[in-house]
Amino acid sequence: MSSVGLLLLCGIFLGVVPAHAAEDAVTIDATVDGTPVGADELLLDPARSSLITVTVHNGTNTVRHIKTIRLSGTALALTFFSYDTTVPFDVPAKQSVTRGFVLDLGQLGGQATGLLPTELEVLDTNRELVASIGVTGDVRGSMWSVYGVFGLAVFGLTALAWTGALVALARRRLPANRWQRAMRFLPAGVGTGLVAVISLSVLRIMPPSPAAEIPFILGAAAAAFALGYLTPHPDVDDFPRDPESTQRITRPLPGGVA
Repeated sequence: MSSVGLLLLCGIFLGVVPAHAAEDAVTIDATVDGTPVGADELLLDPARSSLITVTVHNGTNTVRHIKTIRLSGTALALTFFSYDTTVPFDVPAKQSVTRGFVLDLGQLGGQATGLLPTELEVLDTNRELVASIGVTGDVRGSMWSVYGVFGLAVFGLTALAWTGALVALARRRLPANRWQRAMRFLPAGVGTGLVAVISLSVLRIMPPSPAAEIPFILGAAAAAFALGYLTPHPDVDDFPRDPESTQRITRPLPGGVA
């Protein structure tokens, strides 16, 4: 066996192999229960633990000191779950190191549910990001998780906003200015877009990525704004009159009697 082959065999045995990363870059590959991260949706089941294997490819000319591996899920720029696992190891220059650990996801059921953008990150000893890989996480949590309750709260506030705007329209109590009427409907439109994004996520149809969030929210907001702008002008005769601004005029009756 050649010396190169012997070194490669020893490197695989020790978890250290020549890096496949790009020049002057650090990248990672990972698997969860044997499934490559990034190839498909990542199943995250709170009912069982998951075996996570991370390979760090160091394409730089310096040793990278890894301390923490983080698994987190975000939606609408909010983090709904985050797990930090301390796995200290060094990655020599131009080489790769593989480490594995078991992650207990028991608390995930109360944190999120549905499809969420998920990140697997490696951090150095200063807790600075070294490299990361993104995937869509399929979280099998409860509807009464933090994310589920957040969606229900947004739905309730949106329903109140629509109720207030439509009741004011029915009672002809909207402002006379068209732009002010449009602004009265705008919060209801924004809430409608948020409800659509969260609902698609919880129903496991589409994760709440910026590419999906922006069109839904802006589209619903624009539709509600236009609806408010085009509402009919309130009839000024229906507004209550100020009694001090009017005067009673008596007309003389026939015969000169007032």
